Amino acid sequence: MTMDVHGRDLRYFLAVAEELHFTRAAERLYVSQPALSKQIRALERRLGVELFRRDRHAVALTAAGAALLPHAGRVLAAWEEGAAAVEAAKAEQRSTLVVGMSTSPARGGLLPAVRSRFGAEHPQTVTRLRQVSWEDPTAGLAQGLADVAFVWLPLPDEERYDWTVVAEEPRLIALPAAHPLAARAEIDFADLLDEPFLALPPSAGPLRDHWLALDARGGRPPRVGAEIAGTEETYEALIAGLGVCLVAEGNAALLALGGVVTRPVRGVGGSRYVLAWRREDGERPLVRAYARACRATVGG
Repeated sequence: MTMDVHGRDLRYFLAVAEELHFTRAAERLYVSQPALSKQIRALERRLGVELFRRDRHAVALTAAGAALLPHAGRVLAAWEEGAAAVEAAKAEQRSTLVVGMSTSPARGGLLPAVRSRFGAEHPQTVTRLRQVSWEDPTAGLAQGLADVAFVWLPLPDEERYDWTVVAEEPRLIALPAAHPLAARAEIDFADLLDEPFLALPPSAGPLRDHWLALDARGGRPPRVGAEIAGTEETYEALIAGLGVCLVAEGNAALLALGGVVTRPVRGVGGSRYVLAWRREDGERPLVRAYARACRATVGG
């Protein structure tokens, strides 16, 4: 038997079943008592059974009404959950996604390409970029200031995050153009062990160690000539001769300006640039969509 029963019919039935009084149920539903009675009779005709016994003094559920009651409640509860999920999805579509970064990920127009792909899928979502100092290697993720972020590995507390790799690049050495080693086409890292290095702030944790190449020093501690927390600071420190620094190949152009050169280095591994997000946010639709747009852009 096929029956076309609407959610309104079930709400009206539940109200009467719970109140066992048509007038009180009508007041609860903000409808007139005659309109409510008419809807209940229409529902009974569709079901082909009487749901309530009515007389001048009382209203009672019939056996059929009692049988329908728990199912009607579950159907309405499930519908309300579904409607809430739809509203949450609509709110997510209309919301803002904050993208953190410490330096702009130029890399062949990566950022505008990802934004274009993501915007085509989520035109109502505002994407806001948040520039963060190198003092925070998570680019705002750790403090909840960003939803996703372009960052370098390794991250502190890596188990908190998931990521998709954007680029794997060799590390170069940046040094003043007047430095004696700048005349070489390629430099052995062993020849840099006694050089003062520019270092990220201690708050950068394992990322500071990565850019100081602690793993390639054979246990010898680095000489830190200065601490830097941004591209301009790094360039000025290089020009001033305060030290040399490792830099990812994709960022070399940010430093190799007047008076600074970059050279390949033998004896150090590469670097990984990723789009990361907090692990608990991995199922958020906007986070997943932005990661998907990033992967499609890099893969494409």
